[in-house]
Amino acid sequence: MTTALITGSTAGIGAAFARRLAADGHNLVLVARDTKRLGEQATELHDRHGIEAEVLAADLATDEGIEAVAARVSDRKHAVDLLVNNAGFGNKGLYLDVPMADELRMLKVHCEAVLRLTSAAAEAMRERGRGGVVNVASMAAFTPRGTYGASKAWVVQFTQGVAKDLAGSGVRLMALCPGFVRTEFHERAGMGTDDIPDWMWLDADKVVTAGLADLARGKSLSIPDARYKVLAGLAKVTPRGLADGVSSKAGRKYGPK
Repeated sequence: MTTALITGSTAGIGAAFARRLAADGHNLVLVARDTKRLGEQATELHDRHGIEAEVLAADLATDEGIEAVAARVSDRKHAVDLLVNNAGFGNKGLYLDVPMADELRMLKVHCEAVLRLTSAAAEAMRERGRGGVVNVASMAAFTPRGTYGASKAWVVQFTQGVAKDLAGSGVRLMALCPGFVRTEFHERAGMGTDDIPDWMWLDADKVVTAGLADLARGKSLSIPDARYKVLAGLAKVTPRGLADGVSSKAGRKYGPK
């Protein structure tokens, strides 16, 4: 049986990955900050699917947390075959309204942790000649929307660049870019969602299904819904000045309240 490690596993897209991979027979390493929730999740998935679910409590906003997870994904004796870098969060407020400490914490989780964990996992996977990494980004990567969008744009560019560098090694890398997904994300950030149209919401389980299918096809970028594929295409061909204005207005309408 193969083993998948998922960061931010106890809620949202991370929890959907855990459910799907457990149902498919993969053993899991579940990573999050809340030890109690991790234990409950591991027990439920083990009892329901008969898989082994290891828990690793770690805060990826700290060096200690990143190092603990990096050590686990690079363990040659207990190999991790699939890494899902899903941990992330949003900050409420416009640029300069958000404390610098919070901005740096976001970059630590979204960029530094993704870099270090991907590197640790990919090195071990390349030695074995197989493995996969899914880095969860966002549709915000394609529009200029402050630190969050910039961090997710970095995830996309980094992942696709590494995917090219490791082509032919047996290691597949993919950036997953969902739109609005009904999770705890907005609530934790104190963001209002009442103004977001129903058609823009995606289901976390369907996002995971589409993402895993794209990974199996060898894609380095997954936009898991036809509606958002259209929006991403429009973002590429829309003049930058116009796109910036639309993004700014959309951010004020659908973003933090």
